[in-house]
Amino acid sequence: MNPEQWVGLALVFCLGAMSPGPSLAVVLRNTLSGGRQQGIMTGLGHGIGFGVYAFLAAAGIATALSLHESTEIILKSGGIIILVWLGIVFVRHAIQGPTETKQEINQGSQNRQGFRQGFLIALLNPKIMAWMLALYTPFIQTDTEITTLLGMGLLGMVIDGTWYVTVATVLTTGNRIEKLKSLSHIIDGTMGILMFIFAGLLVTGVL
Repeated sequence: MNPEQWVGLALVFCLGAMSPGPSLAVVLRNTLSGGRQQGIMTGLGHGIGFGVYAFLAAAGIATALSLHESTEIILKSGGIIILVWLGIVFVRHAIQGPTETKQEINQGSQNRQGFRQGFLIALLNPKIMAWMLALYTPFIQTDTEITTLLGMGLLGMVIDGTWYVTVATVLTTGNRIEKLKSLSHIIDGTMGILMFIFAGLLVTGVL
């Protein structure tokens, strides 16, 4: 790949990361619920998951998806399941109402949960799959070297992770987080409903 192609690929990754969707909803919700550390861990998990996905797509997953309908069905089903699961988690937290700041002893568990959610939503997010098929495939060639494939995955990981970590960091700068935490149960409920909507759009074939 020449420098112009790398720049174009970086732009594709940037636009994909910044576009609204389930990934942004999860990062925002975890940042408001668990604070900066959990938000950052969610962003890091999402970045790593996206990097893995980007490498697999570059190595041939995009072609496999376009040729074998069963592969797309499996990934689509996984995306629906993870969205419904997240929706249930968020709605349960919303029903509990406003909560006090979590104790530090639970922070490690919250961070692991945030990382796990970020990783899974990146790996099973159908929006990312559609984005890869539409805009990522033209950058893949049959004679692409393994080092280039790894570089493509690494580029996606860095750009995606940096964006969501930045979102979590900016959101928790100053006293913004304290103001938003008082509305956390409302935000949880909204995010939960959004997860169910995204899942419904998948089931109906809109996404």
